[in-house]
Amino acid sequence: MKAQLKLEYAAFLILGVFAFSQTGYSWWWFVGLFLAPDISMLGYTINNKVGAFCYNLFHHFGVAIVVYLAGAVLSLPYLQMIGSILFSHSAFDRILGYGLKYPDSFQNTHLGKIGKKME
Repeated sequence: MKAQLKLEYAAFLILGVFAFSQTGYSWWWFVGLFLAPDISMLGYTINNKVGAFCYNLFHHFGVAIVVYLAGAVLSLPYLQMIGSILFSHSAFDRILGYGLKYPDSFQNTHLGKIGKKME
């Protein structure tokens, strides 16, 4: 992946951390829930299509922003916390090269193939 994209996602991660800092919640919540969006991978136990849908729902920047803004508009800090964690986690995944999934395979993402090379 290009360094330029990694820098962009690093900036998104910093933005997500800043957004979390505005919620007033303890940093233990951030640390404890940072990997929670990966629970969405359980959708792959049903099939690839359901797995990709669930994974993409919990790893989409737009969903994270909508959740955060809903919390801001409705004065519900826990929604802001959830939105900022979703956003931060998604940015971190993108830095590592994990993109949104295509329904044919977990390894097929919008950023390219992930995992071991098959020979």
